[in-house]
Amino acid sequence: MRWIKFSAEGRTAYGILEGDEVREVAGSPFAGYERSRHAHRLADVKIEVPVIPPTFYCVGLNYADHIRKGAARTGQTPVLPEQPDVGYRANSALIAQGETVIIPRDATELVQYEGELVVVIGKKARDLSRAEALSCVLGYTIGNDVSERTWQKSDRTLWRAKNSDTFKPMGPWIETDVDLDAMQTRVSVNGTETTRFKTNDMIFGIETFISTMTRYLTLQPGDMIWMGTDGTSPNLKSGDVVDIEITGIGTLSNPFRAAGPT
Repeated sequence: MRWIKFSAEGRTAYGILEGDEVREVAGSPFAGYERSRHAHRLADVKIEVPVIPPTFYCVGLNYADHIRKGAARTGQTPVLPEQPDVGYRANSALIAQGETVIIPRDATELVQYEGELVVVIGKKARDLSRAEALSCVLGYTIGNDVSERTWQKSDRTLWRAKNSDTFKPMGPWIETDVDLDAMQTRVSVNGTETTRFKTNDMIFGIETFISTMTRYLTLQPGDMIWMGTDGTSPNLKSGDVVDIEITGIGTLSNPFRAAGPT
């Protein structure tokens, strides 16, 4: 099932995407719903961010090749994490499919994408084992963890390097039925492929993160976990368009534009 949040005819609602038709529902995938009689052509709706989470979790350094290539660029020895590590992002940075990433006026040229699988939590979860972990997952969507690398080196909390307004495109919808082991993540800039990797080739998998996290905190419906990225990114500039495709979900596409003068 594909859950889509959309705006049409002056209102915003959830719907179930079936081919090129959006079947509107009363309610949401997180609190119960009923199918309505209203249907819309996908081409006629505005796709919104799939969910604004109660808590926006993110995973850092979860793909070995990403760590090795990053270390190689700086002449350092790569160090793989020994345990899962979780951080946070700002809801205010979220934008939807097709919306524009604004590069701040004082950003350097080191603005890069990070194509990520996003896990969307569907029900309250605490103290789950690895075997139970996926039972709390509603589905999956796609995220672009836009990062300003110069700021990333200097900002202790990454408050602007990864949380500037528009730096978190996400969407286009939530897919509930996927084969994690069959997934590939493919990123293209202006139509040319720049990154491809096995989506589930993580150092610590989704089950490990959820079981570790729920040992200490309660996951709530609508929470989401961005699972990190592999490979490297070219520097992005105004006018570029980044497409992130993940097998079984779809494609998240967003243009980049430099901020105008004050």
